[in-house]
Amino acid sequence: MLHTLARFIFIAIFAITAFIPFGTHAQELHDDYHGTLRGKVLEVISQEQKQIPGTDTEHLFQSIKAEVIEGDKKGEIIVIDNDYLELDVGDKFYFNYLVDINGFESYAVINIDRRDSLAFLGLAFIFAVILFGGKQGIRSLIALLGSFLAIFYVLLPGLLNGWNPIVASSLVASGILFLAIFFTHGFNRESLVAYGGTMIAVLLTGLFAVVAVNGTDLSGFSSDESVYLNFNTRGALDFTSLLLGAIIIGVLGVLDDIAVTQAAVVSELYNSNPDASRKEIYNRAIRVGREHVSALVNTLVLAYTGASLPLLLYFHMAPSSFGSIINMEIIATEIVRAIVGSVGLILTVPIVTVLAVFYLKGYKLEYHHQHTHTH
Repeated sequence: MLHTLARFIFIAIFAITAFIPFGTHAQELHDDYHGTLRGKVLEVISQEQKQIPGTDTEHLFQSIKAEVIEGDKKGEIIVIDNDYLELDVGDKFYFNYLVDINGFESYAVINIDRRDSLAFLGLAFIFAVILFGGKQGIRSLIALLGSFLAIFYVLLPGLLNGWNPIVASSLVASGILFLAIFFTHGFNRESLVAYGGTMIAVLLTGLFAVVAVNGTDLSGFSSDESVYLNFNTRGALDFTSLLLGAIIIGVLGVLDDIAVTQAAVVSELYNSNPDASRKEIYNRAIRVGREHVSALVNTLVLAYTGASLPLLLYFHMAPSSFGSIINMEIIATEIVRAIVGSVGLILTVPIVTVLAVFYLKGYKLEYHHQHTHTH
């Protein structure tokens, strides 16, 4: 469960750091952008439901009085026509400041300011991890921070500078995995088994991902973000390779999870019965691994489904057939992700278990296992 929470906090940190302003009004295409500012709602002057032209759908339109709370216009009181999201008195929000060719100023609400709430949730997450994991929990948080820094300050700039996405993602993935396993669980033989087994599984999973992506002819343009990025980079990125790199990074968490668990299971089985044969230990550990894989595969599918629930509802209402819907790239991409991740899980269990039964026999850790998932 903690590795899922870690993903949420990672996404929150990434979103705050990599905040990029996007406008919501067509008028902005003809206006000169003068920056993204923050404001605070002082008064909702008026609000009403209006029909969106050309549709039967109604949407809330507001006129709000707000105070600019940062930037060159800090302290000014402005009036904004808001048709993006509902705002209440006291809400803080981001808006674009625009000036047209005639010098007319306009403002466009682009998002509510969630930083205080995200900070509170982040602190709650850190407290929960430390309360449950103790010193190991602290190490796992440091490893999580290191993973974030590696992705944001090494992988992303490298990709934009022309690095091969598959090679770059694999190298960064190996570094993240090293940091996550050895820093969190200690430099010992058990961690070495988990790391080695996971790297072999990542390599095989990556090869399977190449076959799956090429076999399904996925282009990597399954979302609007990919299209925007392609325009901003003038077509310099290989989006098929970028998709493969994303899949490799995405499977790290679950593969690390099951690898560390399998190594710990084998170690504990040996400690409880030092005279047991390798075959007996392998069979017992594989049984545990099968149960773990069954749960994690279900978790993967549910996670992808939950992330795409609005999209799935939209397609469910569409007149298209089921075969036509799953054939769409945005859906096919998520199916491929889930299948590749599941196959990676299945490969990891026997690989790590074989390494563990041969390498951990007679080995005893100096501390008890306290397994904390962080990614």
